[in-house]
Amino acid sequence: MSEILIKNASVCDPTQGINCETMDICIRDGKIVDSVSGNAKVIDAEGKLTMAGGFDGHTHSAGKINVGRFMNPNDARKTLVPGLSGQVARTEKTRAQVGYNTPNTYAIGYRYAKLGYTTICEAAIPLLAARHTHEEFKEIPILDKMGLSLFGSNWQVMEYIRDKEPEKLAAYIAWGLRASRGYGVKIVNPGGGEAWGWGRNVSGLYDPVPNFDVTPAEILMGLAEANERLQLPHSVHVHCNNLGKPGNYATTIETMKLFEKIKPSRDRQALHVTHVQFNAYAGTSWRDFETGAPMVADYVNGANHLTFDLGQVIFGPAVTMTADGPVEYANARMLHEKWSNQDIELEDASGVVPLFYSPKSFVNAVQWAIGLELALLVKDPWKVMFTTDSPNGGSFVNYPEAFTYLMSAKRRAEVISGFSKMALDRMVLPGIDRELDFYELAVMTRSTQSKMYSRPEKGNLKVGSDADIAIYDILPGQIDPSTEYVKVKEAFSGAAYTLKSGEIVVKDGEIEETPKGKTYWVNAKVPESIDTAMQKDIDRKFRKYYTVSKSNYMVEDSYLQKPVEIGTEGVF
Repeated sequence: MSEILIKNASVCDPTQGINCETMDICIRDGKIVDSVSGNAKVIDAEGKLTMAGGFDGHTHSAGKINVGRFMNPNDARKTLVPGLSGQVARTEKTRAQVGYNTPNTYAIGYRYAKLGYTTICEAAIPLLAARHTHEEFKEIPILDKMGLSLFGSNWQVMEYIRDKEPEKLAAYIAWGLRASRGYGVKIVNPGGGEAWGWGRNVSGLYDPVPNFDVTPAEILMGLAEANERLQLPHSVHVHCNNLGKPGNYATTIETMKLFEKIKPSRDRQALHVTHVQFNAYAGTSWRDFETGAPMVADYVNGANHLTFDLGQVIFGPAVTMTADGPVEYANARMLHEKWSNQDIELEDASGVVPLFYSPKSFVNAVQWAIGLELALLVKDPWKVMFTTDSPNGGSFVNYPEAFTYLMSAKRRAEVISGFSKMALDRMVLPGIDRELDFYELAVMTRSTQSKMYSRPEKGNLKVGSDADIAIYDILPGQIDPSTEYVKVKEAFSGAAYTLKSGEIVVKDGEIEETPKGKTYWVNAKVPESIDTAMQKDIDRKFRKYYTVSKSNYMVEDSYLQKPVEIGTEGVF
């Protein structure tokens, strides 16, 4: 029996309404408990901020990140932080670390843990490529993992929606999640991936997908209704149409409005909209490009059926990677950058383009501002999840820097002072005084994720929850983040302690242990008769179109590391 007592901690746990109160935390066998024996190991956390382990609910850590590695050998030499290069030699406790925006698997685990993060969600798993995603999951140390499976441009999905066969559609999603060992439904530019196979895109919610006679709106509604029929733990996770295009805020709001009619089958949102910074653009072209964040935030403030994440831009190098194939082609042509394109058979498209966000570019400056505007203009932090859509907006190692932007108007003003007048005229951030406190930051980095993914054991410090805990060498009430933002960044850059399942994995900002994390996946049950009929349909697809056989398609149990199966019972 392993026991730990964390004494005198300044606990910030929004799930329980605890706002930086001094208390003890007891741990036994990887779980938080009411009490421990006198033989428990003691961690003195007096004067230290203590939160649940961070939960990055939208990041890119396995799968197409490999393409980014191939395209950017120079990324291995980029500086992480002053005094630390992109290459870190092997030690007695850690494997060699290489890379900045596209780090190797070991670096991903170590660096997240040093930030106090203990759980991540890979935001896009092509069903056909899921095996390799799980192979990478196995090599990411410390962290618990889950992944979202792509369905938004899938032939079988679109045919079932066109033919009005909702029960078979739900059965196919359940099968797809089992095949990929995925946690939820990801929809990227619905219909756009299929259109891209013909060198085209869809222009909005009601533009028919070539050859399938369905619209993005029908894809969204069909998948959302199937998601609720299966009672999945997470809502559909949507990357909206027209990402990265001036004027797209209107499409984003229109998409959000569609979901007002969806009734969640669980105590969670009906819709999660991802990296909204990239979908909150106003204007008609890049010449008159400006923020659309106020309009998006105004709608979100009056809505109670959705959550969203930021996709915050960090100045410096980044690597954009998405299943939105046409937007990556547009990025490459506009920026004259390297471009990788993939077509994933009957399922989706994708692309990878490296780029650089510069504060001297008025477009990049406004993009940087839009993410912060969304976080600060939306009144309820429980609707907001902090992300950079790593590495699309910038690497996750920059989270502590971004936290200072949210917590300090003075720090924002310092950055803004270097912007051009053109950029300043296109944003509203200079007029926003709001500064987040530690409680609101904990909501956006831990508590929102716990609820939106229906993982009550994550993102909080309640008795019975996983003992995933981050302790930072900073004391709320004795520091003013508005003026002492340098100390905020330092504290969040290297946790005093990170505990994973009750084991100390980071101490004083250094890796202590590298245990294997768990992999969460969803096994949704459907009636046998519906599943049998659906299986006959996909058998024909595999015989006629796929380059692999159905028997070689499924992710086998051996690919999963410490699997946690989440069962659901569909309503048919």
